[in-house]
Amino acid sequence: MKKLKVTAVFDIGKTNKKFFLFDKNFKEVYREYSRFEEIEDEDGYPTENLAALQSWLKDLFHRILDTEEYDVKAINFSTYGASFVHLDADGEVVTPLYNYLKEIDPEVENSFYKKYGPESEISTKTGSPKSGLLNSGLQLYWLKHTQPEVFKKIKYSLHLPQYLSYVFTGIPLSEYTSIGCHTALWDYEKKDYHEWVYAEEIHKILPPIVSTETSINMNYNGKRIKIGVGIHDSSSALIPYIRGSKKPFVLVSTGTWSVSLNPYSKTLLNEQELRDDCINYMRINGKAVKSSKLLLGNEYKHQVTFLSEQYKVPYEKHIEVKFDYDTYKKIESNFKPCFKWRYLNAEDALEETILTHSTYEEAYHQLLIELTHLQVNNIQAAKGGDASIKRLFVDGGFSDNDVFIKLLSHYLRDMKLLSTSSSLGSALGAAIVISDSKLNSKFLKENYALKKHVPFIIGG
Repeated sequence: MKKLKVTAVFDIGKTNKKFFLFDKNFKEVYREYSRFEEIEDEDGYPTENLAALQSWLKDLFHRILDTEEYDVKAINFSTYGASFVHLDADGEVVTPLYNYLKEIDPEVENSFYKKYGPESEISTKTGSPKSGLLNSGLQLYWLKHTQPEVFKKIKYSLHLPQYLSYVFTGIPLSEYTSIGCHTALWDYEKKDYHEWVYAEEIHKILPPIVSTETSINMNYNGKRIKIGVGIHDSSSALIPYIRGSKKPFVLVSTGTWSVSLNPYSKTLLNEQELRDDCINYMRINGKAVKSSKLLLGNEYKHQVTFLSEQYKVPYEKHIEVKFDYDTYKKIESNFKPCFKWRYLNAEDALEETILTHSTYEEAYHQLLIELTHLQVNNIQAAKGGDASIKRLFVDGGFSDNDVFIKLLSHYLRDMKLLSTSSSLGSALGAAIVISDSKLNSKFLKENYALKKHVPFIIGG
């Protein structure tokens, strides 16, 4: 039997660890998921079990290499960002993979901004609002000044995607998308590491920078394989859209977080955009991606649970609610906010939730109207007033929410809205970025099941 030629991708999230195989047309032919229990760092804070992850990577890949079905020609890695793996001169891991949600000592953070600030200037240049260890460059500063003996042992600090590549190649490298994802390391104005990186001599432990499209052809377990250098997941998720769409767009990737991504940004973030929670990611060519985030999924889940309790209906009922124009019109005719948010910030935030709706469906429409208003503001912040962007892609969990999509299409009538049903996201981008092939004009339609949405007609 002739083996199918495939590209393998490890797509590593904080919760789900995924493995995919794609054929030459980037069709998924195999997938496998896993999860690991977190371990604790020296302070008892939960963090990634790096040893278990590394064992799973190698065991699974070797198993696939030994199958009769697949001929693996290439492999790449997509992972979450804001995470470093520190290696000593022998290639051994020096510290835990610190969780980016771990709180940093405020004195360390304050000393950094006092030394290299003002804060607004660094945030603007690096596209990285002050966010603790989510600014992963600050982790290096924190380590140097709080654990100097540990820091002295570090030969290389690798961003997580590049560490996974290193597991297979033994070659330490850096690449743009990981450097540029709200790390506070990169100066978008001068297109180089920020001056503080050189002043602290942090650059000495950061490996050489290569293009994200770089791959290393090597003999692995007796087989010639092209091994990618890895890519940050948010930047990776953009790649199929950038290569498959001829017109400028904003991508709204929905889930726990709803992230609006504008890969056509031409200006540095200003102070208002920083206040609006805008940050920069980076394209594979080093250009900034202006983005704005919203904890939409968490808020939605919380409020839908609340509504099911208030109206004595099953939690799952929200799945079957379809958009109803008369209900929408009734709410909008005398609109006022009703919900107190648990996870979201809003200028007109209420002190308590006040529901006067007679049915669950009506209250649900009220919730979605309020959430969609916030989502629209989020999209406009990422769009940044660029009138040339007329296309909006929505993928992830909310892409099949009928009420959300119809409201979004209505409120953004000047944009062409297309929703997608693909769950491949960053994995597919990681496969595409190391391939030599170009995407044809029908790629998104064929692979992402694109649906066009026309704004509803406003009645009298």
